[in-house]
Amino acid sequence: MIERPVRWPAKGLPFDMRPLRYVLAASEQTSFSAAADALGMKVSSVSRRVRNFEDAIGISLFERTPSGVRLTDGGRRFLDDIVPVLQMAEAILQRAGAAGRVEEGTVRVGIITTLAGGFLRELISSYRQRYPGVALVILDGGRRDHLRAIRSRQLDVAFFTGNAPLAGCEVEEFWHERVHVAIAVRHPLAASNSLDWPQLREEHFIVSALEPGPEVHDYIVRRVADYSSYPDVTYHHVTEETLMHMVAIGEGITLVSEGWTSMVYPDLVLCPLTAREDIVPFSAVWSPASDNPALRRFLSFARELAACRRARRNQ
Repeated sequence: MIERPVRWPAKGLPFDMRPLRYVLAASEQTSFSAAADALGMKVSSVSRRVRNFEDAIGISLFERTPSGVRLTDGGRRFLDDIVPVLQMAEAILQRAGAAGRVEEGTVRVGIITTLAGGFLRELISSYRQRYPGVALVILDGGRRDHLRAIRSRQLDVAFFTGNAPLAGCEVEEFWHERVHVAIAVRHPLAASNSLDWPQLREEHFIVSALEPGPEVHDYIVRRVADYSSYPDVTYHHVTEETLMHMVAIGEGITLVSEGWTSMVYPDLVLCPLTAREDIVPFSAVWSPASDNPALRRFLSFARELAACRRARRNQ
């Protein structure tokens, strides 16, 4: 759709709109003196400005009598026409102000991890409570699709693992999660309080062909390669939730982020990996060209929440 440019009238407005407040007050109070009291002004000032306005528009709005004023037929028609316009302008300004104060608006958020628990769930939930007028649109997807959507302004922000720079995007790290091994309860390693990669070199891993499965695959290959082995990994075209059930019935093991520990699956346990390298950073990614005020507030809110969480951990 082609947007048409907004053009002001060539000669501007034919009169000053400010005296309308005196006209409206006089029409409501049916008296210049009562209107002056309501406005905190002198009667002579209200009367003079209304008269000047009448001269500017070329009609008499009021009949003046010793007992007060009343609208002429022309004045009544004028106010019938102008009041809806003023009300519409007031509503537009209120909506614009609300958007600027982030009382309303939309933030489109792309995710590749679970909302079951952890920082991201707390962020989404807390932001909704703080700003109920702002719509948070949550979109699942892969890193590549989310980046394309951010660059084309179809997505406001996405949360990825890692903190590496991305061309044309702002990247800011917000939190960390320890990687966990999802394993069936009857597996010999299921009783372990924690695991390390030497224990997993001979295991059969399964990952989803859907996002974030490819990233999980690459992570497994990278970590097992540290021990001069190549892992046994099989892709399955299933969702992450279905994959968890496949692990539970003994099809293999897989890796998940710490947020998954808030969920319970039958016959499945999650064991943390002990290595420091298995603590993964998560970052927000957005376009520096974005002019969405709700996004700026969302990012500011995320920074405050991240700082509070760090403070709680350090206590």
